[in-house]
Formats: sequence, structure tokens, C-alpha cells
Amino acid sequence: MKIIVNLDVVMAKRKMKLKDLSEAVGISMTNLSLLKTGKAKGIRFSTLQAICEALDCQPGDILEYKK
Repeated sequence: MKIIVNLDVVMAKRKMKLKDLSEAVGISMTNLSLLKTGKAKGIRFSTLQAICEALDCQPGDILEYKK
């Protein structure tokens, strides 16, 4: 099972920088960077909700499952 994180793609479409998203969501740039690169082991629903609100997207826009 592989979960692909497309956070960088959604951020690019919204023309939002990591620093701006970090400030909007209230999460450190380090933790967002780990998530963006797919190195994070998990994500809280509250964090996912805040990211989706800041980027005006759905969780499925950010996370993708590949067999």
C-alpha cells in the first residue's frame, strides 16, 4: 500500500508557498515539509481539515492511494 501526498501540486495550483501555508494552518514549516515530501508517518484529521480550508480543496486532492 502506498499513499501519495500531492500537497506540493495543490500548493502550486493555488500559488501558495510553504511559509504562507504554515502561517495559515499554524503548523511548523518542518512538519509541513515532512508531509509534502511524503516522509510523515501520519496526519491528524484536524491538520488535514486546516490544510484543506487554507487551500480550498478536498482531502482527496492532497492524498492519493496507489496499489
